[in-house]
This record gives sequence, structure tokens and C-alpha cells, in this order.
Amino acid sequence: MNARTEPAEAETRAIARPPLVRELLLVAGLFLVYKLGRQLAAGHTGEAFRNAHRVWDLERAVHLPGEGDVQNLLLHGDTLAHLANTYYATVHFPATLAFLVWLYLRRPTHYVWARRVLAAVTAAALLVHLAFPLAPPRMLAATGLVDTAKVYGPSVYGPPRTDHLSNQFAAMPSLHFGWALMVAIGLIVATRSRWRWLWLLHPLLTLTVIVGTANHYWLDAIVAAAMLGIALAVIHLPHRTTTTAGRAQESLAPAKENVLVGAGR
Repeated sequence: MNARTEPAEAETRAIARPPLVRELLLVAGLFLVYKLGRQLAAGHTGEAFRNAHRVWDLERAVHLPGEGDVQNLLLHGDTLAHLANTYYATVHFPATLAFLVWLYLRRPTHYVWARRVLAAVTAAALLVHLAFPLAPPRMLAATGLVDTAKVYGPSVYGPPRTDHLSNQFAAMPSLHFGWALMVAIGLIVATRSRWRWLWLLHPLLTLTVIVGTANHYWLDAIVAAAMLGIALAVIHLPHRTTTTAGRAQESLAPAKENVLVGAGR
């Protein structure tokens, strides 16, 4: 157990965390910019529905599974649909925030890396939202899908014409899925437990929810995963410098000496 945890703890002690106030301002600033950017992308109703028909037709042309197959799993009972809507409404931001807070406190190097990746993916998503407004499948009559949030609740969206807090024509890419996938990847990379791969259940459940509730198409998640892959390929996990590595090694040295002394006795 010590062999697994001590290097990570030594690394956390050796690497200085970014100033907390600066990070809070940075994250808050990024969030505000993104929300304002989404408002700039709001509207464009006609274009959003034309793009929705294109996406729907493309999915059928390449024989992607029907979103309705997933939704049918949720419509076996009111409770399951309600739970899916609740997950969609309440898990997205808190899970990502908890992920960043934990990395900041326990894995500063991984925190800086994850924050950069999330910022890059979010900025790229905003550009796509501006260039390609897209109505979600719950709004497209051709899909035959049910707006589960409207029918079973809870819903985070109001009528599109009066909803000034969100842009409902920003379906592609799905940041619900992109952020969830980054949370899983970040925790798998930052931890060493044999159970860490179970974190992949988070993006898998998120994918089931966003498709089953008719908030996103399959292609929304595919594009988000592709954008995250590009960001991960460009933004690498920072390596510790020689000085930092030396400090971490020094912090481990007393423990090693104690082991040798105990062995001599």
C-alpha cells in the first residue's frame, strides 16, 4: 500500500499548487465567458433545425444505433426516466467541480493539466456552437423521441423563446459527455488503484442519459470525444523538473532509511 501512495504524496508536497484565489477567478472567468458565448450563439432557430435534420439523416446513413432504442430503456417506468433527468440536471457541474477540487488538493500537477484540457475543449465547443447551431433530438419531430424532462421532470430548460439562461441550440458537441469523459480519464491517470477503471462508468452512464433523455444525438458525443482526444494529444501532463524530482526523492529518503535500520535489527 505504501509503495503505491508515497510517491504520489511526495509529488503533491513537492509541487507547488497554483494560487487558490487566482484559480477561482480563472475558473469563474472561463465559466462566465462560456455562458456569455452561448448567449451569442442563441437564436438561429431555422438554421438549428436544418442542421438537426442533417445530423439525423447522417446518423441513419452511417447506420448508427437509434437514439430511440436507448430511450425505450428509460420509458419502462416513470421512476427511471425521472432519475435520468435528475442525473442530467444535477451531476454535470458538481462532478466536474469535485474532480478539479480533488486534483487541486491532492494532485497539483494533474490539476493544471486537467484544467488546461477542459478549458481547451470548452473553448473549442463554444466555437462549434457559434458555427453550427443544432436543435436537440427532443425538439425534432422526425426523431419521434419524447422530451423526458418535460414529461417526467425535472427539467433544466424552459421554453426556448423565454429561456435566457441557456442556449438550447448548442447540442453539438455534448460537453456533458466531454467533461464526464475527461473526469474519468483524469482520475484513471492520477490514481493507482486497481479499481480506477470503474471511473469509466461515469461517462458511460452520462452517455446513456444524454441520449435516452433526447438531449443529444450520438454524433454530439462522438464529436466531443474527438475534440477531447485532440486536446489530450496536444496538452501533455507536465513532467516534474529535476529539482522537483530531487525534492520528492529526498522526502522519501527518511522512510527508506528507517526500513534499512529496522532490517538490520
